[in-house]
Amino acid sequence: MTGMIVVGDYDPRWPERFEDLRQRLAPHVADLAVSIEHVGSTAVPGCAAKPIIDLDIVVAEDATMPALISRLTEQGYRHEGDLGIPGREAFQAPPAAPEHHLYSVVTGSRPHLDHVLLRDYLRQRPDEVRRYSALKVALAQRFRADCQGRRDYSRAKSVLVEELVAKSYVARAAGEP
Repeated sequence: MTGMIVVGDYDPRWPERFEDLRQRLAPHVADLAVSIEHVGSTAVPGCAAKPIIDLDIVVAEDATMPALISRLTEQGYRHEGDLGIPGREAFQAPPAAPEHHLYSVVTGSRPHLDHVLLRDYLRQRPDEVRRYSALKVALAQRFRADCQGRRDYSRAKSVLVEELVAKSYVARAAGEP
């Protein structure tokens, strides 16, 4: 892939794509998972995003991870480790599956809360969604869709992401959605 990173307007079909992926995964992990969550920008109505669904398989405790990793591997997923985020396990989707990012987290852990609190915070704040979307669109025009470009894109948006995550924790502490 040598073109530019693609960030497009919100697609109202993204929740359906998530549900399709959730239904594909659920039979294989239902006895291990607390939930399967739609996270990331595609889970926020109105948010510009790369057209790739992000999912979290949420488990009750870390001791469940080896069994979950084994089950997902049997389904063709490739375990990629934590990719630098302790407490979150990442998986590469099988080649024949629709493109998506799959993670596993322990309920209530920092990686789990970062994902769901940010999602829920943005769902309630269209002004922040517009701000975040504008940054992502601008950055996508600057970086190529190769490994280095994707890393640079992620780094460039990380300051705003960290700010929004911090605001989501403050909102949670204040009892706000």
